Amino acid sequence: MNCIKWRVYLLAFVATFLLFGCGNSKGDPASEAPPAAAIEPEADGSIVQIDRPGQFPLVTATAHSSKSELAVTGVVVPDISRSVPVITLASGRVVDIDARLGDTVRKGQLLLRVRSADVSGGYSDYRKAVADEMLARTQLNRAKDLYSHGAISTNDLQIAQDTEDKAQVDVETSAEHLRLLGNDPDKPNTIMDIYAPVSGVITDQQVTNAAGVQALGSNPFTISDLSQVWVLCDVYENDLPNVSLGDTAEIRLNAYPDRTLKGRISNIGAILDPNIRTAKVRIEVRNPGLMRLGMFVNATFHGQKQEVHTAIPATSILHLHDRDWVFVSDGDNKFRRVEITLGNTLPGNVQEVISGIKPGERVIQNALVIQNTVAQ
Repeated sequence: MNCIKWRVYLLAFVATFLLFGCGNSKGDPASEAPPAAAIEPEADGSIVQIDRPGQFPLVTATAHSSKSELAVTGVVVPDISRSVPVITLASGRVVDIDARLGDTVRKGQLLLRVRSADVSGGYSDYRKAVADEMLARTQLNRAKDLYSHGAISTNDLQIAQDTEDKAQVDVETSAEHLRLLGNDPDKPNTIMDIYAPVSGVITDQQVTNAAGVQALGSNPFTISDLSQVWVLCDVYENDLPNVSLGDTAEIRLNAYPDRTLKGRISNIGAILDPNIRTAKVRIEVRNPGLMRLGMFVNATFHGQKQEVHTAIPATSILHLHDRDWVFVSDGDNKFRRVEITLGNTLPGNVQEVISGIKPGERVIQNALVIQNTVAQ
C-alpha cells in the first residue's frame, strides 16, 4: 500500500513540474510578436474585413465636370446619296461580264455586254427612217421643180415639205434611241455595252453570265463612292434626349480598336423599332480607307450638356473578369467591392468613373494589393 501511494505522489509531482515549466518559458520571439493583419471575407463575398486597415491607404473620390456622353454600337453602310445604280435601257441576255462585286471601277469603264433584240429593232427602225427620209427628200425636190413650172399648186408643195420634215424627225429620233442604248447609228451592232456611270466600288451585283436583264428592271450593279460612309446606330428611346443633330461622335472600329475616327450626327430616325424600342441615328464619317461595309463599330456621342462624374486614381481600379471594380470603405474596418463603369482617361494617371461610386466616397488607393492579400 505504501508503495502505491509513493508512486501516485511521484506522478503528481512530475505533472506539476512540466505544467509550470512550460508556462513560464521566456525569450520565445514567436510568442512575443504581435498578430498579423487578418482579412476575413464576409458572407456575401463582396465585403472584406481588415484587422489593420492602415496597411491600405485610402483616397477620396473627387468630382469631374465633362460633357455628356453616350456609347452605342453601329454598323457601316454606304452613303445612299453616293450610291449610283447601273441601269440598262434594253432587255436581253448577258454575253460578257467585265466586273465583279467588290471591284473598284472608273467612270466609263466597261461593265458588261448584252445581246438585245431591242438594239436590233432600233437599227431596223433607223434604217427604215433613213429610207423614208431619202424618198421624202426626192419627192420634195420634184415638187419644187413642178411648182416652179406651175404644174402643181402651193398646197401640194407644202405637203411635200411637211413629209420631208417629218421623215427627218424620224431619222433623228431613231438615231438618238440607238445612242441611248450605247450604240453608234452608223455602225450596226446587236450587242449593247454598259459602262460605269461613276467611279467607285461595286457594292451590289444582280447579274451573272448568260443571265437575262430587263429594261429599267433590276439593276445589274450598284456603284458606291466609299470615300464618305454612314454609320447607323441603334439608340434606345430613353437615351434619345442625349443626342442632337450636329453632335460629334467618336467612331472606333472593332477591327482597328486603336484608331479613332470623327463623325457628325446628320439624322435621327423618326420611327422607333417596336420590338427593341430603338431609333436609328445616322453618323456621317469620312472614310480613310479602313472602313468596310458591314463593319461593326462602337460610337460615342459627345453632347453639349455638362455632367458631373467621379474621378479616382487609376491604381484604385481592379480589372477582374472583364469588369472594373473598386474597394469602397464601408466603416468598421470593412471594405465593399463595387463594380464601376469607366469613362475617359484623365491626365495625371486619373480615371473618370461614369457610374458605381460618387464624389466624396473613400476607396483603397491600390486595389491590386488588397486583392492579392484576399486571394492568399
